[in-house]
Amino acid sequence: MAAMLSSALLFYSDTHASRDLLYLGRFECHDPFLALAWRGKKIAVLNALEFGRGLKESAFDEILSLETLQAEIRKARPDLARPGPADIAAHLAARRRIPAFTVPGDFPALVLEQLRALGLVVEVATGPVLPEREIKDAREAAAIRAGNRVAAAGFTAAEALLRRAKISGRKLLLDGRPLTSERVRLAIEIACLEAGGLALDTIVAGGDQACDPHCRGTGPLRPRELIIIDIFPRHAATGYHGDMTRTYLKGRASTEQRALVEAVAAAQKAARKVLRAGASSSAVHAECVNVFTQHGYETKSTPKGAIGFFHGTGHGLGLAVHEAPRVSAPVQEPLKLGAVVTVEPGLYYPGLGGCRIEDVAWLTESGHKLLSSHPYVWEMA
Repeated sequence: MAAMLSSALLFYSDTHASRDLLYLGRFECHDPFLALAWRGKKIAVLNALEFGRGLKESAFDEILSLETLQAEIRKARPDLARPGPADIAAHLAARRRIPAFTVPGDFPALVLEQLRALGLVVEVATGPVLPEREIKDAREAAAIRAGNRVAAAGFTAAEALLRRAKISGRKLLLDGRPLTSERVRLAIEIACLEAGGLALDTIVAGGDQACDPHCRGTGPLRPRELIIIDIFPRHAATGYHGDMTRTYLKGRASTEQRALVEAVAAAQKAARKVLRAGASSSAVHAECVNVFTQHGYETKSTPKGAIGFFHGTGHGLGLAVHEAPRVSAPVQEPLKLGAVVTVEPGLYYPGLGGCRIEDVAWLTESGHKLLSSHPYVWEMA
């Protein structure tokens, strides 16, 4: 853990807002609570509503009763009607002889000010407070694989709609109504729920909308236009995410569209050839850039936005959709054994369309193991 040796690592959050806190205790709690790591022990302060469940379900070494601690504080300070999180942290610091706290960068500012007003020494971490999150063990890799099985169920549902859709001029019709991004997204969300996960903010973006990589997509999907579908569901049983992207087209692709998709597929294969523990992020990213350069695809900024390949090759995946490490040009550090990263090159040209292909890899010394699996069939007749 990244806390100073002479300080305790302190959290005050809920586990949806803080994936670090979820990692620390392996315990879902939707209301903010105090937790700390001190001298090798993980300690949580839970109210009566969560106390019993925490004892049964969490990985905390010790769970303290919020109400008991509040009563102790009120006995010492009768003027304090309702001790807050800063008061409780100060009480624990005094009782356990904790000289200082280290808090993550997203720690609540008000509680931080209150802690310092009570005379406590508090350092705000400038980097990850749990850097060990970057390395995934076999249990975590299996959970991410399960998240990607959920994503694959979503792609299967989307493909079924695209296959059923009929081309009518410049429209795609399904059961007599326009096939929209919203209809496809709903089908994906239902399929993911049935597969044991929750897909939020799924991207179903066609035509020029797909040229903004994080555009969710709205309105009618069109025949003979590239459609990017990016699904990053959270596996309900574990909290770990999957993250996969496929690109589709309903109808017959043009020569230019087919060349674009083939270049992206070639870039992903090139990146995967060098992807392993010890490789630098920039070197993996450079493989994608080299393929695109060889195929004549230019990346540049325009008054209306960037075109070409203007994002990183990938990112870490786990309890958060985007976490360490980054796989991109500026990052020179070697990738670590056991890290899980996405590999998702893409090309984006308004008027032609966008394409992105994404899979997930668990890094080994000799290469990597894919934690995602779904076909790459993209042209739907």
